[in-house]
This record gives sequence, C-alpha cells and structure tokens, in this order.
Amino acid sequence: MSRSTSLSPSVIVTRLRAAGCVFAEDEAELLLSAARDPAHLRAMVDRRIDGLPLEHVFGWAEFRGRRIAVDPGVFVPRRRTEFLVEQAVALAPSRAVVVDLCCGSGALGAALAVSLERVELHASDVDPAAVRCARRNVTAVGGQVYEGDLYAPLPAATLRGRVDVLLANVPYVPTGEIELLPPEARIHEARVALDGGADGLDVLRRVTAQAARWLAPGGHLLFETSERQAPQAVETVARGGLVPRVVTCDELYATVVIGTRGK
Repeated sequence: MSRSTSLSPSVIVTRLRAAGCVFAEDEAELLLSAARDPAHLRAMVDRRIDGLPLEHVFGWAEFRGRRIAVDPGVFVPRRRTEFLVEQAVALAPSRAVVVDLCCGSGALGAALAVSLERVELHASDVDPAAVRCARRNVTAVGGQVYEGDLYAPLPAATLRGRVDVLLANVPYVPTGEIELLPPEARIHEARVALDGGADGLDVLRRVTAQAARWLAPGGHLLFETSERQAPQAVETVARGGLVPRVVTCDELYATVVIGTRGK
C-alpha cells in the first residue's frame, strides 16, 4: 500500500479506540492484513467504527480453527460456544446423525462434522438470511440446511428417532435484557437469534418438548445457557423425558446443559 494514501497502524488504533473497541491494536492488525488496497482498508475501518461486528466486516468468523462465513445480520458464533462443540465431539459416535437447530451460520454443525469420522448433518433456522449463510458452511461439509421453525422443516419420516447429537444453540437472552447487550449484537444481529422470551427459556422449552422423539436411544441434546438460567434449564430438560447434566468451562465462561435419552 502507498504510504501517502493508506491509514497508518497508529491512526487506525486511535480511531478504533475512540469508537470503543477494547482490542484496538489486535483489530488494527487484522484489518491491515485483510485489506486488499488502501480504499478497502478505509472502508473496513469505517464500517468497524460505525459499530459493525468485526466478523461482519470481514465476512467470516474463526470458530474451532475454521473460517465460518458470516453474512450481515447473521448471529456471530461466539468463542465460548466452542466448548459446546467439544462436548458434542466427546459424546458422538464416529458415524453420527447430527441435527443443528437454530443453526445461524451453521458453525456448530460444520465444526462437529469435520471433527468426526462420518456425519449425516441436518441444520435448520427460521431466519432466511441465516439459512442462506448456513448453506455456504454446512453444504461444504456434506450437510443439508432447511428453512423453518425448529423441527418443522426437517425430514421427520427419515430422521425422527435417529438423531445421535441434537445441537440447539437457542436464543436465551430474556426480552427485557436485549437492550443491555453490546450494540454489535443488539443492532447488527437478528433479534430472533437473541430473544429467548420473558425468562430467556421460551425457545428451549419448545426444543425440549420434542427432543426425546427425535433422539436415538442414548442420543444427546446439547445447548448453551447462562449460569443463572441453568437450574431452570435442567428442570426443563427433565420434564422433556431426558436425563440432564451441566458442564462448565470457567476459562470461556461457558455453561452447557446436556440431556440424554435413555437406552
């Protein structure tokens, strides 16, 4: 890049910091490395300063060492959710039937698929933008993506009762707390991917009510929740006929509930 037309690293850091970016130095380095030319760099910096999530600026997010396509408006996979996938990898048989509900970009299903020997992967989301994005990530690993509400679009005749791993990264932010989220999420991610209803568990209740019918004997439902919501989430799983347990990761501040169907 020409020094006369490109932004210097120090200027980028200063602008990012003024916009409230906590990791301004790291972000500046990423923006500089991704820029094709000075005009592209300026455009990316301006979009980031306007509050667009860094992943939407780039068009991808890193998740378990892979680049996952993330389109504008689509929920950005969080690093803490890698812990959920790690639990699924440990539980899945080598030739697993996997369903990724509320799939968003499809990051969870795609990451699990590449970690196992052989996978039959199905994913669904109610948001058309998420479905379009997920198809880029999920079809790349041999999976299929369906548009619709939770289980409704899945091929019930061939899939019900066969699912070994049911990933459900459901929205779990209580409606009243949406406005407390960082602007990157509140403004730039679809509300349907965030809003879990009055107590944050509305969508989870709908998932657990049907999960046992879709799981194979010994199959597992896995979802992320908050530490505060975990006791209620466990009760919800038990009411759905599954045996619940909670696993946590202090480093990632992650809480995952696993519900297992009896054999």
